[in-house]
Amino acid sequence: MVMGVDAVQGTLDELGTPLREVTFVVFDLETTGGSAAEHAITEIGAVKVRGGEVIGEFATLVDPGGPIPPFISVLTGITDAMVVAAPKFSEVLPSFLEFVAGAALVAHNAPFDMSFLKAACQVNGYPPPANPVVDTADLARRVLTRDETPNCKLATLARVFRSSTEPCHRALADAKATVDVLHGLIARVGSLGVHTLEDLRGFVRAPTPEQQRKRHLAEGVPGAPGVYIFEDVKGEALYIGKSSNLRNRVRSYFTASETRSRIREMVGIAERVRTIVCATALEAEIRELRMIGATKPRYNRRSRFPERAVWLKLTDEAFPRLSVVREVKDDGAAYLGPFGSSRTADDARTAMHEALPLRQCTERLSARVRRPACALAEMGRCGAPCEGRESEESYARHARRARHAMELDAEAVFSAMEARMSRLSAEQRYEEAAVDRDRLAAYVRTAARMQRLRSLTGIPQMVAASPAFDGGWDIHVIRHGRLAAAGVMPRGAHPTPYVDALVATAETVVPGPGPTPAASAEETECVLRWLDSPGVRLVQVDGTWSLPAYGAGRLVERIERAYRHQRGDRREGRPLR
Repeated sequence: MVMGVDAVQGTLDELGTPLREVTFVVFDLETTGGSAAEHAITEIGAVKVRGGEVIGEFATLVDPGGPIPPFISVLTGITDAMVVAAPKFSEVLPSFLEFVAGAALVAHNAPFDMSFLKAACQVNGYPPPANPVVDTADLARRVLTRDETPNCKLATLARVFRSSTEPCHRALADAKATVDVLHGLIARVGSLGVHTLEDLRGFVRAPTPEQQRKRHLAEGVPGAPGVYIFEDVKGEALYIGKSSNLRNRVRSYFTASETRSRIREMVGIAERVRTIVCATALEAEIRELRMIGATKPRYNRRSRFPERAVWLKLTDEAFPRLSVVREVKDDGAAYLGPFGSSRTADDARTAMHEALPLRQCTERLSARVRRPACALAEMGRCGAPCEGRESEESYARHARRARHAMELDAEAVFSAMEARMSRLSAEQRYEEAAVDRDRLAAYVRTAARMQRLRSLTGIPQMVAASPAFDGGWDIHVIRHGRLAAAGVMPRGAHPTPYVDALVATAETVVPGPGPTPAASAEETECVLRWLDSPGVRLVQVDGTWSLPAYGAGRLVERIERAYRHQRGDRREGRPLR
């Protein structure tokens, strides 16, 4: 064959490495939880394959340096007794890195496994693995249709590709099943022109056919701050987002930079993109929150159910008690929250009970009707108003202290729980101390958050401004923690007419009861973050913007320091304190 003068012969590197010549190490990790920063590895299993043949295996249990949670033991079958004599991962890591040297790493949901591997390398002084990585879960989402498989879980794909090994949440077995899934997927992509490792990795990064077909939906989107709504053929919202530049953000959904599988699926269903231009980025963020809460699009994961917030209530009755409720009423009671779940609220209640001898029974008590006291009274943890040992007046002191601890000063609860944790640690009951630490954290974090929210929601009106990119000013009117108006003042303009006009046209806000009387906690937190941003100036404030002098905010850092200390103990194999 005679080559023309303009022809250039490609190098071997440009041609890529044929898949039949690539050495893959398919691996799986079992862990004590889902966070590489908080949890540890309990087992590693890996299979080395090339050209469809298995050429090596690597498997071992690993001592995580702490107890394995019971639900993890139920899921994996790995117990504390099984790992007590196992090596620590610091001892396993050098051998594993040698085993994977020069190979492409493969895992099902690779970001999870790689996060633990990278964290272990960092802790033990090794550079992060530079091996190319292939994620079979991501590859399967690209290759398979919903008609072929309802989901891309490993167990489902193992059945689709008739794997000889059934996944069972044990590392080596799951790695073997992933090998069969990998080979099945490689066979599929071969018909799509994927023949080298470089092709395979590029195939995953490329926009899907649905993304490419739907690019026209981004046409005509303005380059301004606002909210965008992906809608289906019926006009129902699939996904709602916000951006300081709508055009750039919407276009990104149709490029390779969008890698989230659920969002790519959403793009395939979407028939139009509707936009709402906003005056400022803060207005766009607030509108997004409100619209997600109102319409609950199925592809949004956050902020969909603000009404599910949970509160801890100090009841308004003759002998108040702490109750977990889902509604804030105008009933004179004190409220602490919002909490993300009833369990977290119950943890905070338990912490408060350690410091305050409030009754824990649920009956409605009366000074005229006597009942036998429970065991808590004999333990000195309740004043037993049910038996008449405490009058309404004397019991009211406990209720006032509880309200004070919820709204103003967390020191009493913090000190009582800290003393209990110190006693448990001295007795080497570290797991119980850790449980109490989590309860205290639930109380302190929520009290600090609520006090910060109340500092703004108690202000009838605030007007604040921040510098805009063009030299003007973004101006916002906030009433009881709710964004009531947003506008832009041009560069060089006199502020008074713009502020007066914005205040005059702002939403009328009638506050309701509780710490968040006019907006969701998330909305008020968005406003607070904006107020904390550089360059923001207060224009008008009706009232006083302040935090309690002895509030819970000053204790948050001590809680976070305890968690950082725990992570250090786990890495170094010391008991949790």
